[in-house]
Amino acid sequence: MALSTSTLPPLTAVRAFEAAARHESFTRAAAELGMTQAAVSYQIRLLEERLGTRLFLREARRVTLTDVGRRLSPAVSGAFEALVAAFAHAREEAGGILRITAVNSFAALWLAPRLGSFQMRQRDLAVSLDADNRIVEFAREEFDCAIRSGDGNWPGLTKHFLFRVHFTPLCSPSLLPTDGSPLTPADLLHQPRLSPQDSWWREWFATVGVDVADAPARASIRLDSQAIEGAAAIAGQGFAVLAPALWQAELASGRLVQPFSQVAFGTGSFWLVYPEYKRNTAKIRAFRDWLLEGIAEHAATDMTGAFTPA
Repeated sequence: MALSTSTLPPLTAVRAFEAAARHESFTRAAAELGMTQAAVSYQIRLLEERLGTRLFLREARRVTLTDVGRRLSPAVSGAFEALVAAFAHAREEAGGILRITAVNSFAALWLAPRLGSFQMRQRDLAVSLDADNRIVEFAREEFDCAIRSGDGNWPGLTKHFLFRVHFTPLCSPSLLPTDGSPLTPADLLHQPRLSPQDSWWREWFATVGVDVADAPARASIRLDSQAIEGAAAIAGQGFAVLAPALWQAELASGRLVQPFSQVAFGTGSFWLVYPEYKRNTAKIRAFRDWLLEGIAEHAATDMTGAFTPA
C-alpha cells in the first residue's frame, strides 16, 4: 500500500528535530539551519504536537532527548543521509569533474606527476587538484575526496591507508665523499644541512643514536616546504631530511641519493578519504582504484617499511 504524504510531519519540523537532536542544542541547530532559536523551538513543538509526545526535555540552559526522541533520532538522521547520498549521486554522476584536495607535499611530489596516467584512463573526467594542508569540511566545500596526513580518526569518512609519514637524509651525489669513504650519521653534524632546526632532523638523529647537542653552530638555509628542500638538495645545497616515498623518481634517476638505510617514522600516515555517502560514486571509485594500484606498485619495491601500517 502506498504511503500518503499526509501521514508525514512537515519536513521543516523534521529537519529542525534532526539538527537539534544531533547537537542536543536548539541554539546550534538554529545556527546550522539559518533559523532563529525560537523558530527551531516552534518547529519541534509542532512535531511533538503532531506525534502526541515529548521529544526533548527543556531545562534551564540545555535540552536533552527523551527516550522517544533518542530512539527516533538515528532513523531520522539516516533518512536525511540517504537523501543527501541520493541527490549527491545524481549531481556527481551528472558532473564530469573530480575535485581532489591534498596536503602540499603529496600533491606536488607524488600525485601531480602521476595524474596524467589517471586522465588517460578516464578521458571523460576532468580533474581539479587543490594543494592545501588544511583539513577541509566536505559538508561545506565542494571536494570529492582528499589526501590527508594524520591518525585516520575522522568519523563519517571512508579512509584508505597509503603510507606512513617517514623521513631520512637525502642529498645530491655531489655531496658524498669523492674518495669512496663511508659516511656516518654523526658526520652530518658537520655537513651543510637544510632546515637544521626541523624536528625531523632531531627525530632521525635520535633514531640512529646521534646526540645533536654536539652539533656545531653554523649558518644554514631554512626552507618551509619539502618540495623546496628537495629542489635545493638536488642542486647540491645540502642534506635534506625528506620522505623517500615522495622522491621515488629522483632517487631512481640518481638526482638524489639516500646515504643511510635508517628511516625514522612520524606519528601519522597519509590517507585517501571521502564521505561515506560518496563511496559508490563512479568517479571516486575510479580514482581510488587507480591510486591504490599506484601505491601497491610503489610498495612492492619499497625497503623502508613505510607502506606497512604501524
